[in-house]
Amino acid sequence: MTRNEKSEIISKLEAEFKENEAIIVCDYRGLSTKKLEALRDAARVLNVKVQIVKNTLANIALNNVEKSGMVLKDTNIFIWGDQLSATKVAAKFEETNSELFKIKTAHIDGEVASVEKVKALSKMPSRDELLAMLLQVWNAPIQNFTIGLNALKEKKEKSA
Repeated sequence: MTRNEKSEIISKLEAEFKENEAIIVCDYRGLSTKKLEALRDAARVLNVKVQIVKNTLANIALNNVEKSGMVLKDTNIFIWGDQLSATKVAAKFEETNSELFKIKTAHIDGEVASVEKVKALSKMPSRDELLAMLLQVWNAPIQNFTIGLNALKEKKEKSA
């Protein structure tokens, strides 16, 4: 890889890392190409990026955008995007491929995050799920009112 190619990769990574809230580093040693493609497909659905990057290039890019502090060793795959989507992709894939895929570390909201924090964030409901819950709460009084009116109507019809 030439020096120009390396600087081009670093500048692309800097732009990506700068605009995203969560960067998750995982160990993927032993995963087949088919499983890596499954990870990329799952990430693409949630608008999350997945890429294998050399540790030195990733370190330079992370330091340049002031997201340092993660220790990068061995083979790493980087997953980045918004907090919930990136953590959901990483945690779900780790659940189904726990023998070969491990979350190592993450950088979330300006600080290095533990694996436990990544897993906790992955269990939070998404925006769409929260909106659905809110609509159910708003709809419940109206629904109960109409059920009560219907029961009252049936009671009056039986007594008449």
